[in-house]
Amino acid sequence: MILRGYYGSDVLHTTINVQFITPDKPKGPYKVVYLLHGLHGNQGTWIDRTMLPCYCSDYDAVFVMPDVGRSFYCNQKYGRKFFSFVSEELPEISRNIFNISAKREDTAVMGCSMGGYGALKLALTKPEQFSFCGSIAAACVYLRPMLDGLRLSDGADSFRKKGPEEEEILNDIYSVYGEELEYLPENDISELLKIFPADKPMPKIYSTCGTEDNLRKENLDLRDDMKKRAFDFTYEEWKGGHDWYFFSDALKKTLDVWYKR
Repeated sequence: MILRGYYGSDVLHTTINVQFITPDKPKGPYKVVYLLHGLHGNQGTWIDRTMLPCYCSDYDAVFVMPDVGRSFYCNQKYGRKFFSFVSEELPEISRNIFNISAKREDTAVMGCSMGGYGALKLALTKPEQFSFCGSIAAACVYLRPMLDGLRLSDGADSFRKKGPEEEEILNDIYSVYGEELEYLPENDISELLKIFPADKPMPKIYSTCGTEDNLRKENLDLRDDMKKRAFDFTYEEWKGGHDWYFFSDALKKTLDVWYKR
């Protein structure tokens, strides 16, 4: 069953759109997947652009898909607290509406591109909540080099001159980090790996990327970085680009790894 709706968020102080897919049979408690969209997406992208409505019948789970705009799942310096929304308020609201299991082992977070970054950030910041993370062609895994490059005398101007899309992305970055582009370690996946608490349970992480994806190098760097850690981490790649053909296939593989583990 596909449910499309909205509610007034106390954290965001605005009306927020959320979509759900629920099992047809009323029982539970269900497993839950928080499924995060990319930079150009919204709450309906996974339903509209992939085979998720067909895939979901194979899994006894509720799929929760929020709209976070172009926030990179961060609390913005000039904007709203989107990380607080997805990590705290959204799970509480979802549990109040549906018979969702509160167990960590029944809770997963997945996403593509910006959503892949968001999934990694949630799993590494809130490991007591999420036992599984599915990262599909994650973007902005390494924050410090990007901010350092933009802080150079002509860094931002050079980035902006690449085109209107880059200028829009730059505005997104400023909304999170401010005009000074302040480095925030809580938003840096590589830093979160380094400082992951020894007393916290480690999430299982399954990462994928297409061999023709423009973010492949960043995802290979993540793979290599993970080899130095004790995480239960798997990386797979196959032919494909940064597009919904690849994302749809990767979603099915990710769901199988999570559900059948």
